[in-house]
Order: sequence, then C-alpha cells, then structure tokens
Amino acid sequence: MANIHKITLVLMFCLLALGRADYLKYKDPKQPIAVRVKDLLSRMTLAEKIGQMTQIERENATADALAKYFIGSVLSGGGSVPAPQASAEAWASMVTEMQKGALSTRLGIPIIYGIDAVHGHNNVYKATIFPHNVGLGATRDPDLVKRIGEATALEVRATGIPYAFAPCIAVCRDPRWGRCYESYSEDPKVVQSLTSLISGLQGDAPADFVGRPYVGGSKKVAACAKHYVGDGGTYMGINENNTIIDTHGLMSIHMPPYYNSIIRGVSTVMTSYSSWNGKKMHANHFLVTDFLKNKLKFRGFVISDWEGIDRITTPPHANYSYSIEAGVGAGIDMIMVPFRYTEFIDDLTTQVQNKVIPMSRIDDAVYRILRVKFTMGLFENPYPDASLAGEIGKQEHRELAREAVRKSLVLLKNGKSSSAPLLPLPKKAGKILVAGSHANDLGNQCGGWTITWQGSSGNTTVGTTILSGIEATVDPSTQVVYSENPDSGVLGDKYDYAIVVVGEPPYAETFGDNLNLTIPAPGPSVIQSVCKATKCVVVLISGRPLVVEPYVGDMDAFVAAWLPGSEGQGVADVLFGDYGFTGKLSRTWFKSVDQLPMNVGDKHYDPLFPFGFGLTTKGAK
Repeated sequence: MANIHKITLVLMFCLLALGRADYLKYKDPKQPIAVRVKDLLSRMTLAEKIGQMTQIERENATADALAKYFIGSVLSGGGSVPAPQASAEAWASMVTEMQKGALSTRLGIPIIYGIDAVHGHNNVYKATIFPHNVGLGATRDPDLVKRIGEATALEVRATGIPYAFAPCIAVCRDPRWGRCYESYSEDPKVVQSLTSLISGLQGDAPADFVGRPYVGGSKKVAACAKHYVGDGGTYMGINENNTIIDTHGLMSIHMPPYYNSIIRGVSTVMTSYSSWNGKKMHANHFLVTDFLKNKLKFRGFVISDWEGIDRITTPPHANYSYSIEAGVGAGIDMIMVPFRYTEFIDDLTTQVQNKVIPMSRIDDAVYRILRVKFTMGLFENPYPDASLAGEIGKQEHRELAREAVRKSLVLLKNGKSSSAPLLPLPKKAGKILVAGSHANDLGNQCGGWTITWQGSSGNTTVGTTILSGIEATVDPSTQVVYSENPDSGVLGDKYDYAIVVVGEPPYAETFGDNLNLTIPAPGPSVIQSVCKATKCVVVLISGRPLVVEPYVGDMDAFVAAWLPGSEGQGVADVLFGDYGFTGKLSRTWFKSVDQLPMNVGDKHYDPLFPFGFGLTTKGAK
C-alpha cells in the first residue's frame, strides 16, 4: 500500500510541476496589470514587439497575416465593412476569425480592433446616427453627451469591436475647415466639458486612475482623443495644414481638452496630420513625448493617423525609413500603416537592429499597448459577445438621438418682428408646404462619416427624415405638400406656412474644405422664392455656419439644425412646440468669409449672430 501512496505523491508532484511550467503570469487575471505587462514583455521577440506596434486595414487582415506578423491591431477605415449592409453578426464573425489568428500565435496576444464611431457607430447599417459634434456643442449638455457615449459603446461592442477612434476634441477656429463639424466648439471650455463622451464610451475611471487608461468591462470600449494637437487651428482652415500660433496660444486654446481627457482615463491619443509652426505633429518629440507622456503623465498609447507617418514627408511616403525614424522616435506607439505593413515591419526591424531606434523606445510603445489591452480585459474576453447584437439601432438609442437633435437646434430668428413670432408652428393648418433638398434625404441630414467615409445623399441607412417627422407630427387634417424645388405652379397655391430645409451636401476631411461657405444651389433661390410666396421657416442643415446674411431678411424664422443624424423627428418635435428651443451657438456666426477667422473674444468681433446666441421658446411637454 505504501508504494501506491508513494507513486500517487510522485504523480501529484509531477502534475504540480507541469502546472507550474504552464503557469504564465501574464495570463493570470489575479496578477496586477504591471506584473502581467512586464512578464509578457520579457518573453517577446523583436518581431513580436514590432507586430504589436502595427495596425493594418481590415481588407488585408487575414488570420494568416495576423499570425505570421504578430499584428497587434486592425482597423476599419471609413466605409470599410465586411459586406454592404452587413449585420452585427457578420461584423462579429469577421472579428472572431481575425482574433483566432492572433490567438494562435506562441504568446496568444489578442488584437485590438478599432473603428471610427464618431457620431454613433456610423459605418454600420441600421446603427443609430447621433448629431455630429457641432450640434452637440450647441446643447451645452455634458450628461447628454456622456449618455451618447454609453449608447455608442454598446452599438460598437454589438459588432465585436472594442475600440473607437472618438472623440474628436479639436477646437475648430475656422469654419472653412472640412472637419469643423467634428469639433464641439471654437471655445475650449465647451470642448473640455464635452469630453464626458469619453466617460460614456469607457466608463467612469476611478479617481486614482489619472493618466492611466481605463475601460470598465466588456460593454465599454477604449476611446481615442484626437487629433493631437492643434488640428482645429490651421491656416485658413486648410485640412492637415499648419497651425501658426505661439506656445501660449497652443496651450490655452488647443491643449486644454487633452487635460480633461487624460483625467477621464482616455486609453489612446491620435496624433494630427497638421503641423505646429511648420513642424509635423507626427514628428514632434517635444509635444508627443516630453509634454503628453512625460509632463501630462499620459499612460495609454499614442496612435498615428491613417498613413500619418507617410505624410511627414512631402510628397507622402517619399522617404519611408525617415518617416518611421521620425514618427516612432517622436513617441508614436502604434502606427496606422494600414496597407504596406510588411515594408513598415521590415524597415522598423532594421532600424532597431542598427540601433537607429533604441530598444527602450520599442519597449515603451509595447508596454503602453499591452497596458491598454490588459486594462480592457481583452486577454480574458478576446471574442465578441453575441448577446449584444440587438443593441444596433435600438429604440432607446434612437430616442436618445432624437433628444440630442431637439437640444442641438438653435433658433436664430423668430418672426419679422419680435411681437409676431412664427414658431412654434400650429399643427392644425389647412395646407402647408415643405421644400428644399434636405427635407426628405437621410444621407444629407447625417452628413459625412455615415455608412461611407464621405457620406452620401439618399436614404443610405435606417432613420426618419425631417419630412417624415413633420408628417407624423401635424394634425391628420393638415395637408402637407412636399416639393424639393417648387415652381411657380406649386407656389401659386395658398399655404398657411412653409418649411424650407436646405444646406450642405455630405463631406469629410479635405473634401469639406471650403473658402466661400455659401449655401449650395438651388438653396438660396428656394429660400427666396418660397419666402416671397408665404410665411416661412428656414431650417439649415450644415456642418458649420454658412453665408446667410443676404437671405435672413426674407425669412420669418431661421433654425440652425447642424447635421442632426438619423432621427429627423427631433426637428419636428421642436418646430411644432412639443419641446422648446434651448440650443446656443457653439460657434460664431460670421457675416462674410472676409471676417474669418473670427472667434469669441477677438478684438474685431462683429458677427451676424454671436457665440452663445440662441432664442428660446416654451415646449408643451
């Protein structure tokens, strides 16, 4: 019998020893994150480290490529989808296949998949599309913006994605910039207050987390403060151009939202294509390393923009090895390559082997990336949660978007004289006219970064147009006549009033740069002909203030609706008085483009409507 006991004991010791050999500290969720990161980092080869620093586009992210090159991250560029109108399940199964490739490697480090979810989960068919940031700025409501972050996180996670490239915390100082609608305001204080989106996306970071990335579990996503820094201050609003400003100006106008983002535990910061006084941000060691990482104690990872290091040179990619040396040397941790990743990996490997880039710089980058991955719980929960599929376009999220639309509308004129207001409009009327290119066009009211990168006109996703909202709101006896561009025949009829909805077509980034900022034709002629024929309220759909001074006199009432997104019913809710107008301009409304740039606090401040302006009405509800 004693022998059997001895054999049993020996077997137990063997099993325990085997167990110890299999025990990897980095795989133990009970270990502190720092211990896990250090343990994993100590096991990694140079190839595995450089793989972690590489983010590639979905299109070329096969499971084999991810495993072969130890790729750390994958992204969807704007409009990059598994299939047109792909379901949440289709997205999740794509992410799952990629994750299997990453987890098949020696160390099994999961990828982090990132996507632009900048006004809701905007690449995904049927997702809730919230108002763009320019409209949210007009709400002055940090709690609303936080709730939008929470809803967006759920919709992003519904597709199996744990990382959103949002929010854009640019302080847009010139509306000629094509990304001005991605900025909450020209006033850094408004932008600072709306970094609450980060806490919605990631969850509320514990008080002792300052500077450390925080993601509160598998229903939250890692956020990204972008584009560091000064993206909203470029010369004449030219996208990716040069922000000419002294250090005090940079620090007091463009930097403050980053302080709040770091306090909120933002996981990542994206560098800007733009330059500061001629120095490319992607190559700015002082601002990326000395200031952001060392002075502000940001502990998450810094990511480049799309081919951002390529654009360090003019023309882009002209000297890629220099771009890598300058970008990684400046302190960028993860490079959004996104296609030529073998060239990036080969060049960076050579530079490390030749001591052009020190191993300490590589270790800093990988340490930060791993810290975010461990913090998020990616090692414990690398795969999509199938139970979340129903979050896409959920009714509660649409109601929230509708509330955001109501609160974002800014009433700029109400009645030819203040004693005779036109709004709220009566629901019961004989016949009313609805006109204009944006009245019945979901794509136009959503703007850029919707389904595709640039967005497009037409009914590209699921939602409610402004016309549908009007029809659902008026009394059943009221006759609604819709004509996009009414001719004299239509205008010859008698109407109780007209609602004219015109504005900008969708655009994103450089395609939106615009030096004249006029309402596109036939908008002005529709305003003039309709407002001549009957009492009219003009609703402007735009990513920024436009030239309206020549037409304001013709209008009885004027509403800035920005880019309201998929829930057009919110416009009708306020026009017809179920809710009051409460929005305040988050941007100065100029008279003419010759005045630009012109921002609140400037010496020569002579706006058509000043920053903070907005008339109010009482709501029935």
